[in-house]
Amino acid sequence: MKKNIIFVAFSLLAFFGTTKAISQSNSDEQRKTEIDKTYWSVISKTVKEGDFDGYSATCHKNGILVITTGKNKRSIPMLAALEGWKQGFLNTKQGKQMDNVSFRFSQRIGDETTAHETGIFYFTSHNGTGKLIDEYYVHLEALLTKQADKWVCLMEHQKAEASQEEWNALK
Repeated sequence: MKKNIIFVAFSLLAFFGTTKAISQSNSDEQRKTEIDKTYWSVISKTVKEGDFDGYSATCHKNGILVITTGKNKRSIPMLAALEGWKQGFLNTKQGKQMDNVSFRFSQRIGDETTAHETGIFYFTSHNGTGKLIDEYYVHLEALLTKQADKWVCLMEHQKAEASQEEWNALK
């Protein structure tokens, strides 16, 4: 009898543990899908369209940009970074340049209102005649929070240059 009780107890623990893991896995996938649709695709679209206001709306008002690529390592308010990027958005909107950015991820963790995303972004910029003027792959970490059903970036860390091989490995 004691063996049966122990077996039932372990079986219930295994069942509820598995159910919780499946439920957590489903909510993780739902969060990732939601962030892809409402954050990362918005970033890509606003960069491509030169929509400065749309891009700015994806940033938390107290967001921070950390750049540790190259020699000029810095941490600045996202609002200051946006001002530095504004002309590129305006040039894209006016057809003077064509910019694109896409993302691939190696780790994505979080819950219903927080997310830490690690991966690589690939950015290209062409002049008005289509000539490539800038291209780079960068290792990225982003800390996101969900506010009023909208994901915004609290911190973007552009960590280091990445290679095309590293990008391809994240398919």
